[in-house]
Amino acid sequence: MGRRALNRAFLARQFLLERAPLTVDAAVAHLVGLQAQNPLDPYIGLWSRLEGFRVDDLADALLERRVVRATSMMRTTIHLMTADDWLALRPVLQVVSERGFATGSPFGRQLKGLDIDEVVRTGRALLDERPRPASELRTLLGERWHDRDAASLAHAVRYLVPLVQTTPRGVWGRSGLPVLATAESWLGRSVGTATDPSDLVLRYLAAFGPATVMDVQSWSWLTRLGPVVERLRPRLRTFLDESGKELFDVPDGPLPHEDTPAPPRFLPVYDNLLLSHRDRSRMLGEPAGDWLVARSQFDAIFGGGSVLVDGFVTAGWRLTRDGKRGPATLAILPARRMTPADRIAVEQEGHRLLAFAAADSDPATRTVRFEDPG
Repeated sequence: MGRRALNRAFLARQFLLERAPLTVDAAVAHLVGLQAQNPLDPYIGLWSRLEGFRVDDLADALLERRVVRATSMMRTTIHLMTADDWLALRPVLQVVSERGFATGSPFGRQLKGLDIDEVVRTGRALLDERPRPASELRTLLGERWHDRDAASLAHAVRYLVPLVQTTPRGVWGRSGLPVLATAESWLGRSVGTATDPSDLVLRYLAAFGPATVMDVQSWSWLTRLGPVVERLRPRLRTFLDESGKELFDVPDGPLPHEDTPAPPRFLPVYDNLLLSHRDRSRMLGEPAGDWLVARSQFDAIFGGGSVLVDGFVTAGWRLTRDGKRGPATLAILPARRMTPADRIAVEQEGHRLLAFAAADSDPATRTVRFEDPG
C-alpha cells in the first residue's frame, strides 16, 4: 500500500473523508477516545468528524457521565473516553502508567525509597471519600509526607490510580480546575480486571489501520505486542507498505481508492490523527516534499491546531477573540504550498469553524485570513 492509499484508509476510519451521522458516544467509542489535555480539543475534533455536531452533544454526554475525561490513558495522557471503555481499557494500560511514573517522569525518581503502595492507598482513600481538586490532594499528601515533594506524591496517585476529571471541567462555556474522582465515586462502578490487550489492538486497527506493530505501540505505549498480533493474525488481513513493512488490518476496515477526494478539515492541536503512528508520513506526506518551513518552526505554526488539505497536514490555525463576545479571527498559517482552489476551500471551511467555535460572535465580524508563518 502506498502513502496516499494509507492516508485515505486512515481518513475514512477517522470520519474525515465524510462527516459521520453518529452519536458522540458511538464516535468516541469507535475512535477509542480523543486526546483531551486541552479541555476543548475534543469539541473541535468531533465537529470535524460528525454530521450536525453541536456543543451540547458532548457537554451533555459529559454531564450525564456517559463519557469521561480519563487520566493516564494511552501515552499516559488525558483522553475523552466512553465510561464503558474507560472501565474496560484502563486495566490494560495500567502497565503504561506504572512505567510512565517510574521512568518516564521525574516523579518516581523524586520519591525513591518511599513505599509507593502506601502513597497510593492513602491517596485512593482520600478520593474514595469524595472527589477532590488536584491541589487539595497534593496538600493532604504533602502533610502526610512533609519531607517529600508534594507534587510528586500527588502525581503518584494520578498515574497509578484509575481516575477521571469531573465536570464542569471539559464542559464548553464553563470552567473548573481539575477535580479527581475514582470510578466508584463518579460512576458507581469499578474498573475491570482483564489485562489482555487483544481487543485494544483490534479496535486500534479498526480506527487507525492498516498499521504495523510499532504503530500500535506508538499509539498505546504498550510494549511487546508482536506476540499479541501474531495470535490475532488468523483474524486479520495483511499488506506491505512502500518500504516492505508488514501492515495488519481488520477484515472490514474501509480502503477507499487513493484518489478519493479529501476535503479540508481543521484538527485541534493534540488530535490522535497526528500522534498514533510510528511513521507519520501517511499524514505528513513526503519528508521533504513541498514544505515552506523548517521543522524547528512547527511548534509555532501548529500550536493552535492543524489543517488538512487533500488529506495531508498543510497549515496551522489559530482562533483569537477580541473580548469574550467580540470579533473572532481565524488565522491560517500555510506550512506547505496551496493552490488557489485549496485556499478557497480552506477559507470556506474556516468560516464554518468560526460559526461553530465562535457562535456567540457577530457573523459580520468573523474573519478568516492567511498569514505568513515566518
